[in-house]
Amino acid sequence: MAQDFRTVTATRPAAGGSVLATNKVLRNTYALLAMTLLFSGAMAGVAMATNAPPMHWLLVLGGYFGLLFLTTTLRNSVWGLVSVFALTGFMGFTLGPIISLYLTAFSNGAELVMMALGGTGMVFLGLSAYALTTRRDFSFMRGFIFAGILVAFAGSIIAIIFSIPALSLAVSAAFVVLMSALILYQTGEIINGGETNYIMATITLYVTIYNLFLSLLQLLSAFAGER
Repeated sequence: MAQDFRTVTATRPAAGGSVLATNKVLRNTYALLAMTLLFSGAMAGVAMATNAPPMHWLLVLGGYFGLLFLTTTLRNSVWGLVSVFALTGFMGFTLGPIISLYLTAFSNGAELVMMALGGTGMVFLGLSAYALTTRRDFSFMRGFIFAGILVAFAGSIIAIIFSIPALSLAVSAAFVVLMSALILYQTGEIINGGETNYIMATITLYVTIYNLFLSLLQLLSAFAGER
């Protein structure tokens, strides 16, 4: 609908404030994401150095959802930052035994891990740069991402319980697509003002990186792994 000149000029300060707030959320999100990734990597290193055994998948899910609920509850307080590091540190620790398994199970395990890590970095940086430069609204993908994650999550549980390698690979491929879409969606939400809490934005982006890395690692090991 048309607006007169007075309405337009009256909203300019608010728009400027909104841009500043968005930039602050973006800066805080990337700063916290970088710190949590470093902490998560350090915890993975601790798990590998101590030869920690792989956790049962039910324990991993319980720890993840429990700490996620705690972080969501505390997202508006300083304790939310503590909870973020508890969550990402826990997930990093669970990653250590998985990486160790790939390093020992495949003669080119180190190469597979580095390829998955490099691929994850390229996908994340490329999609983030695209979302930041185009400033497009990707909210239309919300339903697709939500439904897709539910289906893929259910598929992963079935693949684990019934030991179906083909389904596991299909789920990994689906997660690569879904996590890529989630990177675009979450970054778009930040720059367009749809996400104003940098703690929750950090958690979402961290989860995309974590799942993207694991999915690429599984796919690479299936098609390029040398036992």
